[in-house]
Amino acid sequence: MKEIELYLIRQCKNNLCNFRYPAPANSGIGVNCPKCKYDTEIIHHINLTHTEISKNNVQKPGINLEIALDNIRSTFNVGAIFRSADGVGIKKLHLCGITPSPTNIKVLKTSLGSEKTMNYESHHNALTLVKNMKQKGYRIWALEITAYSHSIFDYEITNNSEPTLLVIGNEITGIDPDVLNECELHLHIPMVGIKNSLNVAIAFGIAVYSLVGRNFSIIQV
Repeated sequence: MKEIELYLIRQCKNNLCNFRYPAPANSGIGVNCPKCKYDTEIIHHINLTHTEISKNNVQKPGINLEIALDNIRSTFNVGAIFRSADGVGIKKLHLCGITPSPTNIKVLKTSLGSEKTMNYESHHNALTLVKNMKQKGYRIWALEITAYSHSIFDYEITNNSEPTLLVIGNEITGIDPDVLNECELHLHIPMVGIKNSLNVAIAFGIAVYSLVGRNFSIIQV
């Protein structure tokens, strides 16, 4: 079943403004320019087709990788991580501590339906999760720059790899020190800028595509 949504590309008629932007049709939004309040004209009609996600859809096999989000605070970062995780074929997301779940409407603003296709669980305590996963035979890796960390570009994960849990830390404090001590491998994304820091959702996307992207050529699409 397909759902059609119509958007309009509008442009301000005021030649001194010329503000241009998309707006949903039949909503009344954007009839007047949001910048100068002048009249606008419709430049394009865009039909967005949203395919309904069926519970009976068979998903392609995922990479042998799961993710623990250790107290990610931003709902928008979590939603973006859901989208990247779905795109790359992560098996499961573990939402730990204060990490919000898709029951939070703000997560849905950036997950955009991927919360329906991604397996996820919520956990009160990331340290307990990590210890339990280690007992089950998972390799525990951390995305964190430390004195012992290696470039993530030197590692990869395939369907033949051992089950792996990659831990992603809080935007400000990083990974809980006790959780970090449980990780057998610390990985970082090499950077040459002065700030030496990335948004957590962007870092996640770079990390997981680096780890599994070289296997995409053998995955049937």
